[in-house]
Amino acid sequence: MDKFDNSPETALDWHSSGMPTALATVVQTWGSAPRRVGAQLVIGGDGRIEGSVSGGCVEGAVVVEALEAIEEGDARLLEFGVSNEDAFAVGLACGGTIRVLVEPVGNVLPEQMLRDLVEARAAREPVAYEVNIETGHRALRRNVYSERMRMDRSGFEEDGQTFVAVHNPPLRLIVVGAVHIAQALVPMARIAGYDPSLVDPRDAFASGARFPGETILTDWPDEAVAKLGLDARTAVVLLTHDPKLDDPALESALKAGVFYIGALGSTRTHAKRVARMKEAGFTEAQISQIHGPVGLDIGAADPSEIAVAILAQMTAVLRGKA
Repeated sequence: MDKFDNSPETALDWHSSGMPTALATVVQTWGSAPRRVGAQLVIGGDGRIEGSVSGGCVEGAVVVEALEAIEEGDARLLEFGVSNEDAFAVGLACGGTIRVLVEPVGNVLPEQMLRDLVEARAAREPVAYEVNIETGHRALRRNVYSERMRMDRSGFEEDGQTFVAVHNPPLRLIVVGAVHIAQALVPMARIAGYDPSLVDPRDAFASGARFPGETILTDWPDEAVAKLGLDARTAVVLLTHDPKLDDPALESALKAGVFYIGALGSTRTHAKRVARMKEAGFTEAQISQIHGPVGLDIGAADPSEIAVAILAQMTAVLRGKA
C-alpha cells in the first residue's frame, strides 16, 4: 500500500452514497512501472476517479474497463505492456508492464469486507487483503504474512494466484526534544513517509516558529506519548540529553513495543541510561532495543548529517537490516 493512500476509504464513501464504484489495484509490475504494487485507483460509475495506478499512463483504459466491470458485476484482471520504442510516449519507461485488478464494490468486493478493512485502517490495525484471482475467494487476514507486512510489500504468493495487499498503518515518528537535530530530522522523516510529532515541555524549544506547521506537544513526555499513542509502526527518538525528559518517554516506548527507539548521547551517557532502565525493572532484552548512541555510524559531523544517520538506522531496523 502506498503511504497515506486513502483509496479504500474513498471507495467506501462513494459506494455508501449510492455511487456504483470499483477499486483498481496494481497487482504486478515488470520493468520500470511508474507505480508500485498495491497502488490503487477508485473509479465511480459517473467516471470520476481518485488515486493512480500508473501516474496517468493507462488510467483512461482502466476507467473504461472499470465502468464495464461495474455494469456487468465482474472482476477484471488487466495487463498493460509497452515496448521500448513507444514507452516514453505513454510514460512507462524502459518497457514497463503492469497488471491491474478491477473489483466492483458490492458485487465482487463485499461491502462489509471493505468496511471492515476501513475500520482496521482507522484503528491502526495492520491487515492483509487476500484475493485468489482464479477462485475469487477474498478474505481479510491478520497476524499472517509477517515478512510482507514488515517490508510493506504487496504482491502475489508463490502459487501465482493469491494476491496479498498489505494495509499497514502509516509510520509515525515521535521526537522528544525540539532541538537542532529535530529541525533536520522531522522534514526528512516526512519525506520518507512518516507522520512526525514533537514533544518538548520547554517553550523556548517547542515553538511554531522553529517548527512551522508541525505537531508539537508541550506536555511532560510520558503524558505526551500517551496522548499520541505508541504501537509497532511508531519510532521514538530521544534528543534532549536530559534524563528527566528522555526517561519518561523511553520507559513508555519500552513498554509499548515500538519498532525503533533511538537515544542521543555518548557511549558513556548510554551506559548510564542502561543502568537507569535496569534499576527501573526493564530486562536486558528490552533495554537492547535502545539504539544509543543514536544513528548509523556514518561519521556525521553536524545536525543534518546526524538526522540522516538516524533516519537511515530507523529504515534499517524497520526493514530487518539492523
